[in-house]
Amino acid sequence: MHWLSKKRYKIGLMLPTLIVYSVFIILPIIIAIYYSFTRYSGIGKARFAGLSNYARLLKDDVFWVSLKNTLIIFVLVFVLLMVLSFLLALLLNSKIKGTGFSKALIFSPAIIAPIIVGIIWVYILDPNVGIINNILDALNLGALKHKWIGGDVLSPYSISIIYLWQQLGYLTTIFVAGLKMIPEDVLEAVKIDGASSVQTVRFVIIPMMKTTISSTAILVITGVFKIFEIVQQTTGGGPNHLSETLVTYSYATTFTSSDYGYGMSLATITFLLSLIITGVYSFLTREKEGE
Repeated sequence: MHWLSKKRYKIGLMLPTLIVYSVFIILPIIIAIYYSFTRYSGIGKARFAGLSNYARLLKDDVFWVSLKNTLIIFVLVFVLLMVLSFLLALLLNSKIKGTGFSKALIFSPAIIAPIIVGIIWVYILDPNVGIINNILDALNLGALKHKWIGGDVLSPYSISIIYLWQQLGYLTTIFVAGLKMIPEDVLEAVKIDGASSVQTVRFVIIPMMKTTISSTAILVITGVFKIFEIVQQTTGGGPNHLSETLVTYSYATTFTSSDYGYGMSLATITFLLSLIITGVYSFLTREKEGE
């Protein structure tokens, strides 16, 4: 297998992947950015419009609502998913009975299509036919009833919980795999030295899992900015666009209103926002590792 060490063979192996990646990832991004500087309805020829679409964003109330909803979802999902999935992984990695079944049970929501996840949670959270409000009615606790979805306040929080439920098992599985890579003799040595469970996690497990934690965090960041089906199925962005996220508003503008130029400007902002947050996170974690 010495031929693999030659540069031309490495390039030959990488070239097909690079071509596919460029055609299906890089090229669509470039095309979307180009259309964001145009006026285009999907029919006829696109006309160059300069920065007018981006200037329009600043005056668009729905854009600011969708940005606020997206950031609320991001903060809640990032904090809760990272903490809960890591704690669950620690629990499932311990030698207790039933961990195999628990892993399968926790992971099961991750294999359900997002559109089906949305349907399931509509029957739980819907203000009129949802299980939660019906149970509250049955318990004479009608004062606690809320518009969990479709209202003007709680929709982004509910969407965060739904996405958390769907992704928790998947990220827990990644953390469990990371924990399995920590040598047993290291953990045994720490235990013999008298370290408590909290000290072991803080000073041994977390430092040895920095790569896994960073990779998982980036998955969460990029995943949040792609949430579409859950919002579309549960609220459809309503009422009056109050529960829109950047992705759903971009979709509605592009394919419902046929305003491709403005829709692509929204998509470009979404892409840049996720790229900036990912870059800032990578920079901060790299600085900590350097210290």
